[in-house]
Amino acid sequence: MLNTLKIFALGLVLLASALLMARPAGALSEQEELVERSRLTFLKLIDHPDFPELKQYVHHAKAVLIVPSLIKGGFFIGGEGGSGVLVARSAEGGWSYPAFYTLGAGSLGIQFGGQVGEVVFTIMTENGLKAVLSNQMKLGVDASVAVGPLGKGVEASTTTNFNSDIYQFAKTEGLFGGGAFEGALIYKRDEWNRGFYGRGVTPQQIVLRNEVANPTADPLRQALGQY
Repeated sequence: MLNTLKIFALGLVLLASALLMARPAGALSEQEELVERSRLTFLKLIDHPDFPELKQYVHHAKAVLIVPSLIKGGFFIGGEGGSGVLVARSAEGGWSYPAFYTLGAGSLGIQFGGQVGEVVFTIMTENGLKAVLSNQMKLGVDASVAVGPLGKGVEASTTTNFNSDIYQFAKTEGLFGGGAFEGALIYKRDEWNRGFYGRGVTPQQIVLRNEVANPTADPLRQALGQY
């Protein structure tokens, strides 16, 4: 049954990738399109009235993981998946070039429907960043994760005393009923990193050691640089 859940979640990721591939000749590459969509998602959520605290979370974050299209669906067996980019803050205060990742999860229980979300994960601790930079990590196991404050009327600390490694801010469309997904896996996309930078590089080489660059990601870095 566990393999079934993994296959279901992977199928959603592949579906999202297939939709991105349906583009005319001469358009952006898959990686370039994901970077641009990540920039648009960040700009949408950072100024969204439901997330007034997000600016402060980003300001104090070690890194952010942006998933511009997280697809969730299920009929008794559920799954979710999507691709995104990880960008880390440098010691000088700027932001690195992006490393590519995929998020996937599966679950059992009474659930139905479908949902598409745009998600920004703010990574607040060294432990959280190290976990994401590993070959594969599980949210809630390798690093603690919490839902970010959801606008007015929700009590939440807005100080620098963050209690979790990672916070999630998500804007969703659609209807999904049933249990929440837990234990989502985040794993690196080596082929996408190779395709974007022209050679094989690890996420550590990209976001910590700044060994590669691609100017098409500069607009994303500049958007993050405002915070």
